[in-house]
Amino acid sequence: MKRGRSLVARLIAAGALWAVVLLIAGAIGLTAFYRASVYRGLDDDLTAVMDALIAYSETDEAGDLSVSRRFADPRFDQVFSGRYWQIASASGEGLTPEARSRSLWDEYLDLPAAEIERVLATPGQHQIIQIEGPSQEPLRVMAEAVTLPARENALVFIAAADKTAADRAVRNFSIASAWILASFGAALIIALIIQVRVGLAPLFRMRQSVAKIREGEQDRLAADYPNEIAPLAEELNSLIAHNQEVVERARTHVGNLAHALKTPIAVLLNESRSGESVRSEIVHRQADAMSRQVDHHLRRARAAARGRAAGAVPMEPVIDDLTRTISRIYAGRGVNISALTEDGLRFRGERQDLEEMIGNLVENAAKWAKGQVRVKTSAIDDQIFLLQVDDDGPGLAPEQREEALKRGGRLDETAPGTGLGLAIVTDLARAYSGSLELEESALGGLQARLLLPRGGVKAY
Repeated sequence: MKRGRSLVARLIAAGALWAVVLLIAGAIGLTAFYRASVYRGLDDDLTAVMDALIAYSETDEAGDLSVSRRFADPRFDQVFSGRYWQIASASGEGLTPEARSRSLWDEYLDLPAAEIERVLATPGQHQIIQIEGPSQEPLRVMAEAVTLPARENALVFIAAADKTAADRAVRNFSIASAWILASFGAALIIALIIQVRVGLAPLFRMRQSVAKIREGEQDRLAADYPNEIAPLAEELNSLIAHNQEVVERARTHVGNLAHALKTPIAVLLNESRSGESVRSEIVHRQADAMSRQVDHHLRRARAAARGRAAGAVPMEPVIDDLTRTISRIYAGRGVNISALTEDGLRFRGERQDLEEMIGNLVENAAKWAKGQVRVKTSAIDDQIFLLQVDDDGPGLAPEQREEALKRGGRLDETAPGTGLGLAIVTDLARAYSGSLELEESALGGLQARLLLPRGGVKAY
């Protein structure tokens, strides 16, 4: 049976999706905050260097530039250390260094023309620029245009720092936060699954109770359900009680009808036996047919009334008993009846109805078999199983098989019987939502395939 989407899966998927979205957003936000914090610390260092560089810079009356003090940070004296400062004048061809840190050696820092224009257009303001250093290392540069005394044009003051360590710190933080948040997300999803399963446990318990009612193990739902689904349980119990009442009423009416008809029919049969005329024989034959029809439809009504709320009948003992009994009946004709039953297979219905269906099929096969009848059961799925009866008799043509399933359909009037056997099996099978099919057997005769509902299989 095709099932719709699972409520558990939908709740878990919705919660997990929302948790993943929040965790990803949190990881992105934390990484961005950490990156901003790292670069803010780096910019603070560059600002301190820039302010000191401006304070240490002097010009004489001729406009010559000098830096009056050295920086205490030894990295400014170490060649290509990643910490640099530079004072340069701007021209159309770029920057011309007028003073620089020893760490630059014979190199100098140049800026893109657009960045130089932006710095000169905003004198006194720090501008952050990303360039490559003398060793192709990524530099974070702080540049500011400052006009010194005796100088007509502004000078570009530059403080730079290698940001490789900062980038590495941000990357390591991103990886660590991703692992931590992924672990937290996995734990959150596991907790969500447990929460949903625990929260929906009463629904699972209700499903189990409904399955037990279907299997005949109990007749109503338990009363200990949460407030949200307690009204549903009460309505289901009311519906079950109503259906039981309707079934009992129908069975009572059927029983009354049976008693009302059996007495007149019995009188007709007795009266017809006392006479020897042709008319008495006709009355006897028709009354006997009426009696068989009443029995047949009573069995069908009983099966329909109880087919939905029956127990689970083990198949193996029923088949063993019937095959043993029928084997004795047809032992004189040399008919061998063998049975192969799948372990643990159960029929969801009444034992009496199962015995009547199997008995009719096996007896019909033994009646026409030359010497061999084979009975086999196998599970189709969790809901249905197959009972297969094969014989090595003459079999039936395809057009005769449908006629054989009709009520009273007898293809050989010389053979004993009423013609109701297969029809009874068909009607009882349909009452249990099953079916009977006739096909050609591998033994050469007829194969009867009876599909019936399985019992004792948990649906949870």
